[in-house]
Amino acid sequence: MQSEGPRVLLVEPFYGGSHKQLIDLLQQNISGCSVFTLPAKKWHWRARTAALHFSQTLPICPSHRVLFSSSVLNLCELVALRPDLAHLKKVLYFHENQLVYPVRKDQERDFQYGYNQVLSCLVSDVVVFNSIFNMDSFLSSISSFMKKIPDHRPKDLDQLIRPKPRVEYKVVSRPEEKLDEAPIGSGEFPSSGNHQEDLHESRTDQRPVSREDPGDQMKPLHIVWPHRWEHDKNPEQFFSTLMKLKEKEVNFNLSVLGETFSEVPGIFSEARLRLDPHILNWGFLSRGAYLQVLLQADVVVSTARHEFFGVAMLEAVHCGCYPLCPKALVYPEIFPAEYLYSTPEQLFKQLQRLCRRPDIVRRHVVKVDTSSYSWTSLKAHYEALLSAGCP
Repeated sequence: MQSEGPRVLLVEPFYGGSHKQLIDLLQQNISGCSVFTLPAKKWHWRARTAALHFSQTLPICPSHRVLFSSSVLNLCELVALRPDLAHLKKVLYFHENQLVYPVRKDQERDFQYGYNQVLSCLVSDVVVFNSIFNMDSFLSSISSFMKKIPDHRPKDLDQLIRPKPRVEYKVVSRPEEKLDEAPIGSGEFPSSGNHQEDLHESRTDQRPVSREDPGDQMKPLHIVWPHRWEHDKNPEQFFSTLMKLKEKEVNFNLSVLGETFSEVPGIFSEARLRLDPHILNWGFLSRGAYLQVLLQADVVVSTARHEFFGVAMLEAVHCGCYPLCPKALVYPEIFPAEYLYSTPEQLFKQLQRLCRRPDIVRRHVVKVDTSSYSWTSLKAHYEALLSAGCP
């Protein structure tokens, strides 16, 4: 006879972006879940202190069988503070990893965040990564990361952790699904700053062109950039490419979406002025308006220096956009070679070609099976992950 009460504790110290989307998805679709969260603010402090908070707020419940949390939580501290949780099946989910998360200078990297993630892996039963790239980059960096310790370094930590990892891709929402209003972007927590409460305005004086209208086949190519406004997304390269297109008198329309934080790279204000005649949408949009732009855009571009999965790119592809991504990071794992570029010059030439022949994009069917990232395809994987059976 099954125990009464919730079986699964879903614990999320940074309840925003793709972290929130995953927790909400699991709660809505898997029975027996009980959710405990903290707002998606000040992630540095969430990583440092969330375990102490949850040690005081998680209920003692004999029916609990599984503890699921993102790697923002120091799971090692939580289990030490709450010994009653030690017997649960502990599942740690990596949206990102702090061993290779980009910082402006390596001297700025706080050792503690990556160290906490290594400790959490050691006490977890299952370690889940959202891509092979995320998993491999973490496991291969443990040894070199630990060399930062001046002496008495621990040994073979990667070998202790390697039996535990598995890859479970993120669920990518379909545009027809009704989702909560949420920040748009890659979903990982920001590398700096606090979320701005003020949302940027959207340009509504022009409307994007629908690809479904055969009479509009030769309207300007509509390029969309749907990422967080931070340096790790490399907006400098993106805007430099578009300014070069403008100098060559190549016509295009532009939507720059995404959420902002307290430190917005200066290139955005410069680009807003220089590219103004081309801009259709600029800044944060509601979920529905965001998906409408994706449905009406032609090409989605990433210039990221870091990407562990790339929800925004896959959402855009699902909406019919032609992707252009760096031949690096997670992208070769998901996108065929024809959508990858190796250098800024290759990106420029690709966009120049497509701007001059937008009909090529509008006839093209992108060779990415987005259905493999749907809840229908991944449901059984997550159900098994949250079952109380053996890892």
